[in-house]
This record gives sequence, C-alpha cells and structure tokens, in this order.
Amino acid sequence: MLKKEFKVDKLDIKIYDSRQSMGEGAASEAAEYLRNLLARQDEAWAVFAAAPSQNEFLEELSKAPGIDWHRIHALHMDEYVGLPSSAPQGFGNFLRRAIFDKVPFGSVDYIGGEADADTLVSRYDAILSRHHVDVVFMGIGENGHIAFNDPHVADFNDPARIKKVDLDLVCRQQQVNDGCFSCLDEVPEYALTLTVPTLFGADRLFCIVPSSTKANAVRATVEGPVEESCPASILRRHKAATLYVDSDSGKYIL
Repeated sequence: MLKKEFKVDKLDIKIYDSRQSMGEGAASEAAEYLRNLLARQDEAWAVFAAAPSQNEFLEELSKAPGIDWHRIHALHMDEYVGLPSSAPQGFGNFLRRAIFDKVPFGSVDYIGGEADADTLVSRYDAILSRHHVDVVFMGIGENGHIAFNDPHVADFNDPARIKKVDLDLVCRQQQVNDGCFSCLDEVPEYALTLTVPTLFGADRLFCIVPSSTKANAVRATVEGPVEESCPASILRRHKAATLYVDSDSGKYIL
C-alpha cells in the first residue's frame, strides 16, 4: 500500500508500507510506461540494475501483461572485473536469472567481465553510442552510488559513457551484507560501470530502494545537497524520475 507521495525538486518520491508492495507499485508503473512507450515507437532500449534490492520489482515486471518484450532491447549498468563468466555473483548472471531469461527480449547485451577491461569498455561504449536509452531501472547503494559510481569516482559531467572504476570499502561491504559474497576478500576491487551522465540521459528513471540498510542513503538523496558525495542526489534534477522506497528505507523521510 502506498503510504506517502511527495516531490523534492523534480524527483517524485513514493513510500510504500512494505518491500513487496513497493516492488508491485514500481513494476505496475514501469509496465504501463513500457506499454505506452511501445505504442509511440517501434522499439525501446532499457538499462537494468542487478541487486537483491530489485528482486520484487523484477519478479513483478516479468509477469506484467501486455508488454511486447520482443521490441525491447536490454542492457545492464555495471559488472565486476575479473569474475569468471559462470560466477553467480556476476551481474549479467543475476539479471539472466531475474528477468532476461524470463521474458523474450528483442536482444540482451552483456557487459562481460573476464576479457580485458579496455576491450569490454570499447565494445559496450559502441553499443551505447548507437542507441538512445529510453528507460533505466535502478537502485541506490548504501553509500549513495548509482550503478558503480561510488562517491570518489562519480562525475556528474563525466565525458565517458562507461568506465572502469575501483570500488570503495562501503560498496564492497554492501555486497557481503547483501549475501552475494561470504567475506570482503571475495568481493572484486574493480568493476565496469555506466557513468552518471549515461544513466541520467535516459528519458525515464525508475529507482527502487528497499530495506533499512539504505535509509541513510535515501535521506541523503532526498534531503542532502545535490553533489557527487551522494551520486544518487542527481535524481532530483531529472525531468522524469521516481524514487520508490519501503517503510524501512524511507523511515527518515516519512
């Protein structure tokens, strides 16, 4: 159930009573957006985040009726460097399980993580340069990151579309907290990420952020200054972005 809805700057914020209702609400609105988008144009390009925070949303979106998935082309926003291609923690593999193998996308382009990072960046940059991203489905990290744009590498005016970054300690520890890795030493130190301008350049942003571990990041996003110290704060400047939170992640902004 939707408990509260308000706007800060340009950002629409919706607080739900539970994680499940948040996922259902976000998926319902995302599905409606995709149906309307495909009624206006022949195909769409969508970027997906890979994280446990997206589980409920992706599950509900994959079951939404009336979406012509054959006309939607899927990308994802980040990937670890150096993980084996079969590693279950790989973000491409997460999304394959969560949605990419559940619905018949027109195409799915994986970043990959085993090849040389410069080669992977060049290949994905070429894809991004050829296609306009219509919609991004994303989350926010415990340190306020979007994709793997941690505060120390985030750049609101980044000239790159995708880049290699080193991950800060809070970000790497989050991967342990989320149950993706058993200990910090297992978490890769480097990743490839779409940059802030690449994400921000999409026409529509759906940002889904449950759980109490994200409460401080949500508060910084909504109430703090718009600056790279909290990369997600840039959402407040986007023309069409919605932040979906549950009563745990939204407890400081209720």
